[in-house]
Amino acid sequence: LVFTEEDKFGLYSNLLFKYFLAEGIVCGHDLFVASAKEHPDNILKELPAPLLDDTYRKELGDEAAVVNSEDCQDSMKIAWRYQNLPKMETSPTTYTKFGHYYDLSKKMPAELCQSVKWHSFYLHEELSSEPKMKAWNMNSGYARLLQSIQRIISQEGFDGSDPQKKQRNVLRIGIQSLGSVLWGDDVCCSDPPADPHSLTKFLYVLRGLLRKSLSACILTVPSHLIQNKAIMERVTNLSDMVVGLESFIGSERETNPLYKDYHGLVHVHQIPRLNSLICDVSDTKDLAFRLKRKLFTIERLHLPPDLSDTVSRASKQDLAGSAKPLSSGCGATGTQHLDF
Repeated sequence: LVFTEEDKFGLYSNLLFKYFLAEGIVCGHDLFVASAKEHPDNILKELPAPLLDDTYRKELGDEAAVVNSEDCQDSMKIAWRYQNLPKMETSPTTYTKFGHYYDLSKKMPAELCQSVKWHSFYLHEELSSEPKMKAWNMNSGYARLLQSIQRIISQEGFDGSDPQKKQRNVLRIGIQSLGSVLWGDDVCCSDPPADPHSLTKFLYVLRGLLRKSLSACILTVPSHLIQNKAIMERVTNLSDMVVGLESFIGSERETNPLYKDYHGLVHVHQIPRLNSLICDVSDTKDLAFRLKRKLFTIERLHLPPDLSDTVSRASKQDLAGSAKPLSSGCGATGTQHLDF
């Protein structure tokens, strides 16, 4: 169960959501797409086109050429004493190919989407077809979604506890903007909410369905709208992997030259640990993402070594102020830290 904290405008979290579904189509997995905001048919039509065979190398080569040209231009601004330092590795997967690459400027061909079996759940159609119901003491939207997932798992042969004669496959479940007002939940618009346990109960039952079946699920949640920290803590504990996206759109970092090469930060709060009851915490804290011409890349964040003239005086003062308590010279005495 992958829990993704949406950025404020839901732009980049939606890209990760589509990457997950597109990887399932390329791998031949079955899909189950649920949403209360956008029809699943429209989501599948907007999936990025895969770069198969050696095409990804050409595309990555073009992107690398653009990045190298930018680095050459920046090298003229960097002091000479920094140029001989070893260059930091920005991408963890530069020399190893993991999964598939996708071209965001093109849409996935219709014949490729039709090559796999997929199921859709659009909340407004489900509620209009049948009267409201309340099962498991949660709101009707969550209850209907759980019943649909349970039906697909049992009928399509994904139930691991019940051996079936069908060919074994993997079910990829994608749930968009869970916990929003469109799902009939008020955790995002009121504190305290009228029904604070519906989301927690839903995830508890969903996790049980995932454990007994050959399936994986990604869900996006507008966590920046949930003011109740206790609910977020429970939701995090019920997830295997928790990733947050912080976009620079509308913030001061959008115009800060220090972050000019990036479009936001990636916060890995929790990663799954096998054969353990607790989850692991990522050692890498400085991850950033940027949306290139055709690719969405996640890299290690590294700021420029010097402050150019374009950096505002306020930014220089902030950085200088944060550096003062850490270093006071080699001959410093007293309670301040020594600068080694």
